Amino acid sequence: MLNLRNLIREKKQEAIEKKQSNGRGGYCLPIEKQEQKEAEADCDYVMKSFFPIYEQAEKGKASNVVLSDDTVFKIQKKVGETGSPVYTMIRYSDMENEKKMEHFLEACLDRKEGSMVTYEIHSDGGIGRKKYIFDGADLYVLSVNAGWNVENEPGISDISYTRIKEWHYSEKGWFSYELCVPEYPEVTEVMEGSCLIRVKPIAEEQREISRKCVSGLGYQGNNLLRSNWDAAHLDKLDYNGIYEYLYGIKYGKKFEPEGSQNGIAKEEFESLLTEYLPVTAEQIREYAVFDEEKQRYAWVRLGCGNYIPHFFGASFPEVTGSRKNEDGTVTLIIDAMCDTAEGVDAVITHELTVRFAGDGSFQYLGNKVLNEGVQRIPDYQYRISGKSILEDDE
Repeated sequence: MLNLRNLIREKKQEAIEKKQSNGRGGYCLPIEKQEQKEAEADCDYVMKSFFPIYEQAEKGKASNVVLSDDTVFKIQKKVGETGSPVYTMIRYSDMENEKKMEHFLEACLDRKEGSMVTYEIHSDGGIGRKKYIFDGADLYVLSVNAGWNVENEPGISDISYTRIKEWHYSEKGWFSYELCVPEYPEVTEVMEGSCLIRVKPIAEEQREISRKCVSGLGYQGNNLLRSNWDAAHLDKLDYNGIYEYLYGIKYGKKFEPEGSQNGIAKEEFESLLTEYLPVTAEQIREYAVFDEEKQRYAWVRLGCGNYIPHFFGASFPEVTGSRKNEDGTVTLIIDAMCDTAEGVDAVITHELTVRFAGDGSFQYLGNKVLNEGVQRIPDYQYRISGKSILEDDE
């Protein structure tokens, strides 16, 4: 029986290797030596060109280097001198030399053969070089990642050549695609092969308001942007979940409870929420999980015990337009962008109404998910339920 199992396993592996070698799987495709040499030489040249920026940058004391956004943008600008399209993974940032990428993708839509080399700047100072090749029917990508070793010398970490299974270029300027990856029964776990790249630049006003009002909220751990609510339906909100995100917006840092204390003091909790939402302290005590005896609101970290991961949670909000209302408020039109939502501009589109004050502060007044979008996303999962979840402080 054991020999039979081994034989079956060997035959299965042979079938996988044969499929990979002849390209029918679309992944692990053979790479021409000249293409590999060119890719490696390009990465070496590009990394050496911005080495002075990387060398002088603040890298912290941790083993994993994380450069500041300003440094990443400086590197992007330098690499942009090559004339190739260059982008970063910093949210709401623009691509350098984006017109070249636009023209290439438009040519692909017209079934014209061609190729385009792009560079992605990583937060650790490494780069990703991608050469997209269109043969008139299918789009392929030769992908190379390069980084710095302990001696500050550039080197290649991995290289692959893959067929793109599906791709789209939207009117809003998003290039999204899904790579061919091993599938069941070749693998037992789902492998991710999706990518989302902004090509057309975002309007400066939309960039700033996205960063100010919605970037810190997102769609995971709170339901302010993903549910329908207004001043007449404040019971819809998860106040215990929202608190830490509003804290991050106000103070510019992650919320961390002090010492070993459980929950959040009544005054701190109510003060923050009434600042950003049209809710009274009495309503908060009614709708949120509150311990009357300890005078504290419940709070627990979001984790595997109270949250089931879903692609929508990884989406990020982007303001795409706005309108001024007669009462002085502003309604923001927002798309939820996600790199696993293939071929769509947004998972959902919603309208968030905000009131801005002269001193730069603002308050959220209501949210409305359009086009029955709530039905396309998972039900919101409250991380806290019940009125007696606070543990003893001892």
